[in-house]
Amino acid sequence: MNFPSKLIENAVEELAKLPGIGRKTALRLALHMLKEESEETFLLAESLVKMRTDVKHCKQCHNISDTEICNICSNPLRDKKVLCVVSDIRDVIAIENTSQYKGLYHVLGGVISPLEGIGPSDLEIESLLERLPDSEVREILLAISPTMEGDTTAFYLTRKLRDHNLRITTIARGVPVGGELEYTDEVTLGRSIVERTAYGKV
Repeated sequence: MNFPSKLIENAVEELAKLPGIGRKTALRLALHMLKEESEETFLLAESLVKMRTDVKHCKQCHNISDTEICNICSNPLRDKKVLCVVSDIRDVIAIENTSQYKGLYHVLGGVISPLEGIGPSDLEIESLLERLPDSEVREILLAISPTMEGDTTAFYLTRKLRDHNLRITTIARGVPVGGELEYTDEVTLGRSIVERTAYGKV
């Protein structure tokens, strides 16, 4: 792809690094920003820089937040007896969009995957165990994508949690096996939350 300007080429190269953005789409975006009022592009650039430098991870649940404790953990109206464990921040967003869950969250930051060199120590499992003794939590809802790695992670967690005298549930298998939560439609995901079931015997 030939470019009339090295500056445009550099912008296209950077935009094309984003997931789902090919070079042609990156070129269209770059030309669009060039055609827009300069203030619009500056606002976009500023918002991206501020996002990268100012967004925090909640000290309690590890969700993304503008403050040290996120607005879910600090909300007195949330049900503090139920803790939903997810692998990724995108899963929190997906579940919140169903409007079916009113409890708290804990974001693991991934799933156990030996092939990718990700073990339990690479995830926020210890911080999960540490927050339980002084909490009001009575139920752990494992909302982890039903993949091989997800099931391995869920099984490991049930082994670690069995001495905590908690009810352990998992989302109903209305979510297809092998599927990712973020791609599941809101009705199916919402029904899975409402109709959660006990996770085996622990």
